[in-house]
This record gives sequence, structure tokens and C-alpha cells, in this order.
Amino acid sequence: MEYRAISFVQKFDLFHEQWQPKVVAEMNDYQFKVVKLQGDFIWHDHKDTDETFIVIEGDLRIDFRDGTVHVRAGEMFVVPKGVESECGAVTLGQACVFPPLSFGGALVARP
Repeated sequence: MEYRAISFVQKFDLFHEQWQPKVVAEMNDYQFKVVKLQGDFIWHDHKDTDETFIVIEGDLRIDFRDGTVHVRAGEMFVVPKGVESECGAVTLGQACVFPPLSFGGALVARP
């Protein structure tokens, strides 16, 4: 078996689409996805799972009906399940998200 670290820089260079997470690895019942962020995403919630963001580059804004949080490069935030939110980024940013396998997603590369 060949062991190789996953390069986020390399993975982000493989695509240009925004708000379309790409799978880079799987672990147990979870996927590791990278996503480019710019502009606003739709108001939504996840009734059965939390939503985790780790910002690699840029500044992610997460709006809630009762407030806002800014997540900057090197920071993470967990949106609790069932909480409605809308995400946005003024300038192009990069983040990692960790949804359950049941969410599906396009595969960038298997390590």
C-alpha cells in the first residue's frame, strides 16, 4: 500500500466551481470535502446532522436568523443540526466541510 498525504493546495487547483464541495477522502461514515466560496449560498438547514466548516483561506460569513458569525482562515465553526443558516464570502475563499456519506458528492481524487 502506498501512503500519501492529501494536499489541499493541489485539490483546490483541480476545480473552479463555487459552492460545489468536492470529496477528497472518506472516513467511517463521513466524507472530507473541499469547497470554494464566493458570493452567497441559500438559506438552508440540515435536520439530521451538524455542519462543520474549517476555513483554509478567506473569510466565511454564516448568517443565522438571530445573528452572524465570521469564520476566518485557520478557524472552524459547527452549525448545530436543525439551525437555519446562510453562508457567504465577499472574496474567494476555501474551506473544508465534513458531511456524512449520505450527503454524497463529486470525487476529486482518492488518496
